[in-house]
Amino acid sequence: MTITEDDTAGGGELAAAGTAARVMGRDNSVLRLSEQEAAALSLAPADEFGDSKMIINMGPSHPSTHGVLRLMLEMEGETVLRSKPIIGYLHTGMEKTGEQLTYLQGCTNVTRMDYASPLFTELAFSLAVENLVGMEIPERATWIRMLMTELNRMASHLLFMATNGMDLGAVSMMIYGWREREPLLRFFEKVTGLRMNHNYIRPGGVAADLHAGWQQDLLDYLEMLEPRLEEYHVLMNGQPIWRDRLQGVGIINEAECLALGTTGPILRSAGSSWDLRRDMPYLAYDQVEFSVPVGDYGDCFDRYAIRLAEIEESIRIVRQCIDKMPLGDYRTQDKKITPPPRARIDESMEALIHHFKIFTEGYKVPAGETYAAVESPRGELGVYIVSDGSSTPYRMHVRAPSFVNLQTLPHLMQDGLLADAVAVISSVDPIMGEVDR
Repeated sequence: MTITEDDTAGGGELAAAGTAARVMGRDNSVLRLSEQEAAALSLAPADEFGDSKMIINMGPSHPSTHGVLRLMLEMEGETVLRSKPIIGYLHTGMEKTGEQLTYLQGCTNVTRMDYASPLFTELAFSLAVENLVGMEIPERATWIRMLMTELNRMASHLLFMATNGMDLGAVSMMIYGWREREPLLRFFEKVTGLRMNHNYIRPGGVAADLHAGWQQDLLDYLEMLEPRLEEYHVLMNGQPIWRDRLQGVGIINEAECLALGTTGPILRSAGSSWDLRRDMPYLAYDQVEFSVPVGDYGDCFDRYAIRLAEIEESIRIVRQCIDKMPLGDYRTQDKKITPPPRARIDESMEALIHHFKIFTEGYKVPAGETYAAVESPRGELGVYIVSDGSSTPYRMHVRAPSFVNLQTLPHLMQDGLLADAVAVISSVDPIMGEVDR
């Protein structure tokens, strides 16, 4: 792969028995699908393809399916002829749950969708609510949001480096990726009180200001991380076995990505430089300089290399956030939106009543509808909300990139080897929490 930068601001014999297709179960037992069941899965019954082909399950309990993804694979030897992702094993129902929660409670719900980068769902939800209210947030809150989400992008991509390496047998990368991610989670804990699922970015700003000494904490971390990323280049990019496992595997082009609605590193690996941070700026991305890494071939290696390059670009943005972080409030002081400071509750009955009312009843949002989108580590993450003027959304829908990108799997796996299916799944980087949301 050549990274270009766009500078901006099991096999077995299948015996035909009647019209039932035989499926290998997880314990190597043979299961049977009726003709109707096979048709429902868009897979041919056994008598149509004879003894040389079979249908196998991969997942949902499989170490390389990144959670509870299940794949039905039509195999001929070790070659995947067709595949079909089957989802719904997590089935959290978060969108419908979100319609029962107040706007103040909403971030606690959406932060659990993408548990590898929870701050992005919090941000998209908060931006949507702020659009409905017509709310302006303080400049410092905007820059804190940008700083925290870029750090979260780095943490998510480092997790990808770890799991992608483990999936393909590069066991060392599992150790190194977790090692580099851990200080970031500790930093998040300092700022938000939690390592994951933070409920930190909220409508009106953020839950708490940055702690004293946050700049030095980040500078020390970046000084440690940058030379280790150079070691990743040597360890992975210069490794012929690694390149053989990824180059020319799972190829997709730009037109196919657009037809499937694919965004993020998958789209950029196919040659498109689309990035919402540059092309539809939000927060203060129009005030910082960064590059959009773009691939040439749309294969698994490009998708890996782009994420590695994006970590380096996020470091550039974080350094600019450290230098340009403005002073001021970290949340709006609109008392209809913002609860009183904790210390005031001990001093004032009015503050106690205000706190009680806003957390039990929430605040009313004007009737209307809106859509807010951000560039998450997996692509365009959007939140669509319809308000009826009450304190809870009338309808809420999340445009989850993992859900949309999962459509590429049948295309990427076709006519590839079963071993390559593992590489393809890993390169898509699905988070099943936002697939089965």
